Amino acid sequence: MKDIYIQCDDNYTLAATVFTPKETVKGAILLGPATGIKRQFYQHFAQFLAQHGYGVITFDNRGIGQSLSGEIKYCDVSLQCWGEKDMPAVFEHLKLTFPKVSYHLIGHSAGGQLIGLMGNALDFSSMFNVACSSGQLSNMRIAHQVKAHFFMNFYIPLSNHIFGHTKSQWVGMGEPLPKQVAKQWQQWCNGAGYVKTAFGKTVHQHHYDDLTIPSMWINAIDDDIANNLNVADMISVFPKLSYELLTLNPAAYGLKEIGHMKFFSRSSKSLWSLATKWLNTHSKG
Repeated sequence: MKDIYIQCDDNYTLAATVFTPKETVKGAILLGPATGIKRQFYQHFAQFLAQHGYGVITFDNRGIGQSLSGEIKYCDVSLQCWGEKDMPAVFEHLKLTFPKVSYHLIGHSAGGQLIGLMGNALDFSSMFNVACSSGQLSNMRIAHQVKAHFFMNFYIPLSNHIFGHTKSQWVGMGEPLPKQVAKQWQQWCNGAGYVKTAFGKTVHQHHYDDLTIPSMWINAIDDDIANNLNVADMISVFPKLSYELLTLNPAAYGLKEIGHMKFFSRSSKSLWSLATKWLNTHSKG
């Protein structure tokens, strides 16, 4: 495990961590984080993958964790920027670090949603998404929909207005978010197809229509955000994508909960073989 810095094409510097297997590298993984989640959250999962022969890079998107430069209220990055600039730069570094193997995206929520914005997205051999969906508010059960509407349509605008950024940490929603990240998140979750709402507006080039790689989409029955309707809504943005679906029941794995975040928790290690099984099937070391 080695902490590094990666420079994007626009000279923005990202904090990242490389996990290198001791034995022969079977394949290499870009681990795309959820909105506002620092890379340290995925450390134990990444170590597990490395122990099973996979090189991994985790990273903080710009404006998050150690990739925040200066005061957050002056940070003008967006969700779109993460997909168009950050993820491609980290992927290129992954390819240089682990050459001549197959490359895979393991995306958590936004980490899977944004793949189509990557200019180099077609270089992936497969995608394994966890809790990845459109997050469309209208598809959520009523009880959670009320909470989601409060956060998205009241809390985000108010916090942005008062503080110049969204204090997500005050409501248990990860790290503080740059203003435009939170604003775009709000806009995309209020429509259908998430990033599709920006096609022809702010998104003018993308690979959502071109991706044909095999993909696995995993969600849990106790995830109010990435429910089955919202997973299907996100998949609909990829018209040519080959996909498999798996909805997990925590009880079947001896777990009390999985929800939107717990797949990557050490307490959910019984789930991690789902990832290595997928990778072993789709890797050419």
